[in-house]
Amino acid sequence: MKMLAGTGNGLFAIDEAHQTMAVLAERTVRDLKDSGGRLLAGTDAGLSASEDGGRTWRPSGIDGRVVWQIFTGPHPGEVYAGTQPAGLYRSKDDGRTWEDIDSFAQAPDAERWCVPVKPRQPGRARALVVDRADPQSIWVGIEVGGVVSTKDGGATWRLDLPGANPDIHMMVAHPAKTSVLFASTGYGRIDGVAEQIEGNAGMFRSDDGGATWQYVWRGVTPRYARPLCIDSRPPYGVTVGSSPTAFSSFKDTGGAAAMLYRSDDLGATWRSLGDAAHSPSAANFHGLVPDPTTPGGVLVGTDSGEVWRVSARAEWTQLASGLPIVWSLLALA
Repeated sequence: MKMLAGTGNGLFAIDEAHQTMAVLAERTVRDLKDSGGRLLAGTDAGLSASEDGGRTWRPSGIDGRVVWQIFTGPHPGEVYAGTQPAGLYRSKDDGRTWEDIDSFAQAPDAERWCVPVKPRQPGRARALVVDRADPQSIWVGIEVGGVVSTKDGGATWRLDLPGANPDIHMMVAHPAKTSVLFASTGYGRIDGVAEQIEGNAGMFRSDDGGATWQYVWRGVTPRYARPLCIDSRPPYGVTVGSSPTAFSSFKDTGGAAAMLYRSDDLGATWRSLGDAAHSPSAANFHGLVPDPTTPGGVLVGTDSGEVWRVSARAEWTQLASGLPIVWSLLALA
């Protein structure tokens, strides 16, 4: 299986022999998607695209913004992108041209969105879900701001805070029940950092399209949940990586103490996907996507520059090493 790995220092191709080659020089590649055979990379300098399977790349819009997530929409050619500063963009031609959904800037509390570090950074629209049955329904997760949603294609917006938590990292929708959403969250608050206790970070689920949320991370540690994906194949397993804090790293004394968890019952129960070397893991987890070749499996990238295939039975196979921090992954046909 060939892959692309988006890292903190550009984009790398990984071949079947697990050899790596740099194919795009950008400071950070946050997300990777395939839209109609056109490959898209969300970078710290905007969006880049490849027409030849990832061998060559060129800029493709949204210049001057960090592109945190790309969502391929329900209609052919339709693509959405979330950025920092927090913005929402839509394309109808596989990312060749883009329109700014400017009503998004008028969403409730938009003027307060931020990343509360020193100095403060603009908020990030880093989680995107578009209802494939009703593309007028869009959810955007803001770090730090909450879940902003529209039912009318952006004419009006509402704001919801899962468990009063505005620090949204990733969101996914259940493939067979689009009203069921999952969100991973952290400790960030607009006015600082929340106490590191149960309920203040972790996984949330909504059964009603984001109107209400329930905490589904009770008894699970570590609590700071970030990378998240859901398998499109039954039983629609939800996999999430978690760590003690936003800054947990393989460089820490004793390592990052990160975990990789999976739920096959909508978050009612979670089980570790860690083997003896990854439970807890010295490396932290960042890039995380379903493995298209292995039902129930995932592909995961680490802050130590490794890429692994992890089966539903917690069997780990290394696919690459020696890379910069791996933020995003894309399996190629």
